[in-house]
Amino acid sequence: MMKQLLLIAAITTLCACKENSGNTDGKLSADLVNNPASAEGVDAKTLSELPTMDFTDTMHNFGNMKEGEVVTYDFEFKNNGKKPLIISSANGSCGCTAPDYPHDPIKPGETGIIKVKFNSAGKPNHQEKSVTISTNSARGTHMLYIKADVEAGEKDPNVITTTLDTKNR
Repeated sequence: MMKQLLLIAAITTLCACKENSGNTDGKLSADLVNNPASAEGVDAKTLSELPTMDFTDTMHNFGNMKEGEVVTYDFEFKNNGKKPLIISSANGSCGCTAPDYPHDPIKPGETGIIKVKFNSAGKPNHQEKSVTISTNSARGTHMLYIKADVEAGEKDPNVITTTLDTKNR
């Protein structure tokens, strides 16, 4: 399973990061992406030199909020590895959750921010959402989580709501 995740992360990184690699020709340097898994097993030396994505925290609770509010949280991370960290994608579990991430490689020892915006419009009650991040790190995929308790907004008196009774027809 680990071999498959590493291979997927390497392929995704090669395909998705060309335009934002920081190079003028739009191509990644081959030494930024290196898959330590092969038919012979895992190359421990290569694995130990891969970048990391170490988060201060991976879950944030926005607490109580009113429906329609838009809130953001900055998830801070650090690359404690020996190679530049490349984030190939970051996707929210729902259209109401939008991540913004660095598109340039994060050098070893540097920090970065994944900014997650949550729009509570149309999302009353308890909400739990996630963000999936694909990278060239040893782990490959990282998860961030947000939650909130959204108080339902007041109904617009100008909107007419009808309920059809299909049982008695």
